[in-house]
Amino acid sequence: MSCATALWRISLHGGHSGEFCEHAEGSLHDILEAACQAGYYVFGVAEHMPRVEPQFLYPNEREWGWTVETLEQNFERYAHTITQLAAEFEGRLTVLRGFEIEVVPRDRYAQLVRYYREKYKFEYIVGSVHYLHDTSIDGYSEREFGELLKGLGSMEAVAVLYYQTVAEMAQAVRPEVIGHLDLIRLKATRLGMADQVATPRVRQAVEQALEAIRAVDARVEVNTSALRKGLDQPYPADWIVRLGARMGIKFCIGDDSHRPAQVGFGLEAAREHLLRNGVREVHFFTREAGAIVPTSARLDE
Repeated sequence: MSCATALWRISLHGGHSGEFCEHAEGSLHDILEAACQAGYYVFGVAEHMPRVEPQFLYPNEREWGWTVETLEQNFERYAHTITQLAAEFEGRLTVLRGFEIEVVPRDRYAQLVRYYREKYKFEYIVGSVHYLHDTSIDGYSEREFGELLKGLGSMEAVAVLYYQTVAEMAQAVRPEVIGHLDLIRLKATRLGMADQVATPRVRQAVEQALEAIRAVDARVEVNTSALRKGLDQPYPADWIVRLGARMGIKFCIGDDSHRPAQVGFGLEAAREHLLRNGVREVHFFTREAGAIVPTSARLDE
């Protein structure tokens, strides 16, 4: 029997574990146990796809002697493990098998996404932008981000480029889920430049990104990890959710968990965030007869 208490209790982004991710902790099995205990109806696991060039290795990975081959081997182990665990948890929790993409290397990431999806028969993709011009915006190199900021001239320009990259990624990859849509807000807030990522120019870029997302029928994730990292709202911010709701964008929820203790974090806050901004249901997937199918659930019932 499912552990779920309500059909809207879903996550389509999370389940990163210490088995397969350098910046996560715990086993994937323990994360799925935590998802069941948290009352999830559907829990999508989306481990990071490999970064296939040495320049994109994280500092810890370099220190540990990891190579791009290590990342490839970890990802292959992940693909097999999540398939086994999805079958093991069947009847208790619907576990979806996905992966989170990287937009590097810029010239061939779309081909790599298609390759990994087909090779391992993944059920869905979380389309996330963690790099701009091959520079991490996630805190792995502050010096390189500073150079990007200086080169573009302002945080506003960085944000515009970010949303343009989101739009291009959506069109190129057609992911089922768009991960942490306004991730750039975290970097801007930490640098004291939050006002620069909600200017009229940025808002226009957001609207264009949402149009691209709507065109490929992707779901925008309300990602609660923003609250863990000190922001006052989940990703994306209130004004983006309101704009998306007016445009008919589909929304889902993701806890972006990187260890068992984070599973289920902020789930009620995500629900409230959506409701107060005009969204009454979440759109996600479930599995029927071995295939995933789209479905939805009301948030106000």
